[in-house]
Formats: sequence, structure tokens, C-alpha cells
Amino acid sequence: MTALSIVAALLAAVLAVLGLAKVLAVPRFRELASDLGFTTTDYRRIGALELAAAAGLAVGSLVPVIGGLAAAGVLLLLGGAVAMHVRNGDSPKKLAPAAVAAALTIAYLLLLGAPR
Repeated sequence: MTALSIVAALLAAVLAVLGLAKVLAVPRFRELASDLGFTTTDYRRIGALELAAAAGLAVGSLVPVIGGLAAAGVLLLLGGAVAMHVRNGDSPKKLAPAAVAAALTIAYLLLLGAPR
């Protein structure tokens, strides 16, 4: 297993779990949505995008351009997440998941572009 496939699998798993929790409107995630000023429906849409990104990363092992596009979309989502947390005045603890996921996404993109 290569570093790229490990990072892709880890990132896809994180996005799948978080996306599913949002789509299912798990109580803790409904609370987070409200804290950030989102409706549950809005948060479910974000979760659906995260699930789509997880699928794109999984397919990316077979079709790298799809993985790259999925990762670019993830960076846009995470940029929005970081901005919302900063705007909300959230603690670093609440900001950390988005920051860690962004770091994983950047690592994925760097590994994707690395010579093989």
C-alpha cells in the first residue's frame, strides 16, 4: 500500500463518517449546524457533498483526475468550514477537525502530483 492510497483511504473514511452524520442529522451535528448558523437541511447538503467527495477519493485510486477534482472540492468545503468557525469565534478545538482534514487533503494532492 502506497502513501497515496493510505492518505486517500484515511481522508475518504473521515469524510464518509462526517458526511453520513450530517446527512442523518445526528443530534450533535444538528447542534453544530445551529451553532454555525446553518439549518439542518443546509448541513445535510454539506454532508452529501462530503459523501460525494469520499466516493471521488475512492474512485481516484483508479482514475486519478477524479481523485484530484474531489480533493479540490474538499479544500473548498474545508475553507468554508474554517471561515465559519473563525467567524463564529470558535475555539481551536472546534476548528481542529477542519484543519486536520485540510492538511490531509493537501497531503493527498501533493502525493497525487508526486512522480511515481
